[in-house]
Amino acid sequence: MERRELNVTYLTLDWYTEINKYRYVFFFVMFTLYILIICTNSTILYLIWIHKNLHEPMYIFIAALLLNSVLYSTTIYPKLLIDFLSEKQVTTYSACLFQFFTFYTLACSEFLLLAAMAYDRYVAICKPLDYQTLMRKTTVGIFLVVAWLVPACHVAVLAIASAGAKLCDSNIKGIFCNNAVYTLQCERSRLITIFGVVALVDLSILPMLFIVFTYTKLFIVSHRSCKEIRKKAAETCLPHMLVLISYSAFFVYDVSIARVKSDFPKTTRIIMTLQIMLYQPLLNPFIYGLKMKEISKHLNKLLS
Repeated sequence: MERRELNVTYLTLDWYTEINKYRYVFFFVMFTLYILIICTNSTILYLIWIHKNLHEPMYIFIAALLLNSVLYSTTIYPKLLIDFLSEKQVTTYSACLFQFFTFYTLACSEFLLLAAMAYDRYVAICKPLDYQTLMRKTTVGIFLVVAWLVPACHVAVLAIASAGAKLCDSNIKGIFCNNAVYTLQCERSRLITIFGVVALVDLSILPMLFIVFTYTKLFIVSHRSCKEIRKKAAETCLPHMLVLISYSAFFVYDVSIARVKSDFPKTTRIIMTLQIMLYQPLLNPFIYGLKMKEISKHLNKLLS
């Protein structure tokens, strides 16, 4: 059946009808979680900022990851909280595309930051004598710029291409503007389809493969080494692997929703989307705060 082009002024988010009766409960829960995300991430960031012994590449990358989590959450939560209290959940197409741009820029930055952290751990454990030479402040700075700039450039192409697309629907099937924006378009352009695959490969698949390869090599080297090196590898690499595995699982779901044209039940879609925006920003500070020895030590001093 051919879809007819619409003159769309406002877009409606269709998730509200499922939770209308409990919107104030959801508002309280999501507001509490947002404050918790801001406070926990900011606490670890503060500890890294004030303690000079944490001004090392590994902790700088952790700080960047936590800052990314705060920005990532701020892209979603404020608008969501406003929607809980509003009679109508509407947005403009331009505002929707801006949220799409910031959400995927920050989401993909996480993969590149995790890749930089994997490289840092590999050099620290497998090439300790070259660590100071290879991981200078300039190198760390370049990694951070690339981690945020490359995804921004990739996602900008998709957002700009979507801005010129004809719309045949004004109802977003989701709780915020992620891949659901593609379902509004009458026809997905070849540029969006092809460049979407390029972005997927560049920003998620290649970094994931690099991380898995790096940690596999690192664990092989540490397994053949002394007990102290094995312990160091486990202490510093395990948190990164936990973050990567959990984040990858939800990212695969988010991409699959857009690429596979199947009608997921609305409630299932809402629950999975909530997990995408909740788990990672909330888990990161706990994983790094409890598992990283130096951060945990300073955190205990702060709390006591």
